Amino acid sequence: MSESTKVRAIAFYLPQYHPIPENDEWWGKGFTEWTNVTKAKPLFKGHHQPHLPADLGFYDLRLPEARQAQADLARQHGIHGFCYYHYWFNGKRLLERPFNEVIESSQPDFPFCLAWGNQTWSGIWHGLQDKILVEQTYPGKEDYEAHFHSLIKAFTDPRYIKIDDKPVFLIYRPQELPNTLEFTDYWRELSLKVGLKGMYFIAIVNPYSWDGELNGFDGVTSHPPFDILSQVPPTVLDRIARKIFRKNYREFLQEYFSIPSIYKYSEFVQYAKDYRISRDGFFPCICPNWDNTPRSGINGKVIQNSTPELFRIHLRDAIESVSQRNNKERFIFIKSWNEWAEGNYLEPDQKFGTSYLKVLKDEIF
Repeated sequence: MSESTKVRAIAFYLPQYHPIPENDEWWGKGFTEWTNVTKAKPLFKGHHQPHLPADLGFYDLRLPEARQAQADLARQHGIHGFCYYHYWFNGKRLLERPFNEVIESSQPDFPFCLAWGNQTWSGIWHGLQDKILVEQTYPGKEDYEAHFHSLIKAFTDPRYIKIDDKPVFLIYRPQELPNTLEFTDYWRELSLKVGLKGMYFIAIVNPYSWDGELNGFDGVTSHPPFDILSQVPPTVLDRIARKIFRKNYREFLQEYFSIPSIYKYSEFVQYAKDYRISRDGFFPCICPNWDNTPRSGINGKVIQNSTPELFRIHLRDAIESVSQRNNKERFIFIKSWNEWAEGNYLEPDQKFGTSYLKVLKDEIF
């Protein structure tokens, strides 16, 4: 397939693989994403934990060699670029070092865009739901302007992914902005002033309940697995548990047996297909696997028995849904490249090796 006609896959990329002072203070000296990954244990019979890396090892993203190895592996297997999570809290940035070094060094020479993870950081990952670590606030246009100008070097970088010659910028929780139109209109205005042709905003939302166009966004992508799992109908066990215990079955398992919510990946793939949205401006986001119990324990969700071949079905469906569009919108997103503590990654692990990446390479190329 030629470069001009193929579907381009963009993988979300987590930068939390290096220590920062804030995480040292909150969770202990040297904390990174690997801390939760390596301490994970099985919580029920047949539960595969821990998930451990293979080819790339326990990397440190302060090392340019590690970032280069990731990009090389991604490119070889059909990934068009990374979508780096970006954190901005009223002028304060967190976990910014890896991406800053990508910009300053011009390496790796690999396409990228940014997704603003605009959520309050709390202790919910670690069972401390009420502990606020960094609060996300929206103080107004002065902050919006400072935020935009902090990213000009990224937006004008030749590697930055664009649609219609406009930098693609994703927002994780756009519905939490006080006024989405104010934000998007202002950034478009600022972008024109610095010589860009505008901004291409993509909302990361439940597409069944939020209209991107009405809120100033050019497109939307989904938020798997949660938006898909929210569509799963109640089972017989759910109905029994609701009638007897006034809880759904998964809540019942959590409370009485200390077992997290468990789903089948085969069913997740089918639900994703059933609820697929084919309209223009919707960019499907697929999920190769999910198990966030290393972060959340019994409060986590496990999508059990993911395999490369089931992932192939999920991937093919996403590719098919955009393959007939014009070239500029022939994108899909993959969540994620490396969210190891959520059991959500494409990087090689000790169970499947590069099998998921080989599926991606087969289908993209």
